Amino acid sequence: MSDATRTGLLVSVRSADEVDAALEGGADLIDVKEPTKGPLGMAEAEVVAGVVDRVRGRVPVSAAFGEWSANALTVAHWHLELKLAYVKWGLAGYTPSPGWGEDLLDTRRELPAGMEMVAVAYADWERAKSVPVTELVRFAKRFRFRAVLLDTWGKDGKTLLDFLSPTELANVVESARRVGMKTAIGGSLRPEQMKQLKGVCPDWYAVRASACAAGKRDGVIDVSRVKKWKEMIG
Repeated sequence: MSDATRTGLLVSVRSADEVDAALEGGADLIDVKEPTKGPLGMAEAEVVAGVVDRVRGRVPVSAAFGEWSANALTVAHWHLELKLAYVKWGLAGYTPSPGWGEDLLDTRRELPAGMEMVAVAYADWERAKSVPVTELVRFAKRFRFRAVLLDTWGKDGKTLLDFLSPTELANVVESARRVGMKTAIGGSLRPEQMKQLKGVCPDWYAVRASACAAGKRDGVIDVSRVKKWKEMIG
């Protein structure tokens, strides 16, 4: 886990085979997702269980459960039996209407004790047909979510900085910190962009593609790339 003075590294893996490389590189939190199924693609329950077993409690484990729907809990039934610190659903296709969000809160209430639901804000919310970032962050703060992820829905070469400026990101991080909410910043960022993000200190930078061989989301986690990230955020 991270504290206010240190930014950690979240590395998304797609199988237990990638865990050792991520941890050797210095990952502070292991996330599980299937990159071929979208930005927050859900891995099979057996895959997530394998990752949890391989981590052996050395760092927290989180998992992506795809895009939220009314039957989100049913789809994730077996996943919810696992020891996960954080779970997250994207909100693509979730167009906010007056009084929106109660269904999301209902989902959160049904999670097992000790498992936190991450509020996910897509920076490219317009093309994801999702909730505007400022509105989503306001919602997360109001209802005391423990963590918020800033990510991109489209994985087409654009990064978080194509949609949000470093100043906007820093403002979100600081406003979240004031209410005790942790922040993770993803969105296909590359290590060289950290110069622009020098004043942005989230609890975690979240990476997948740039931590893989050849910088491809469907590649394999590369120890040297993970170490490079650790050096950049250190």
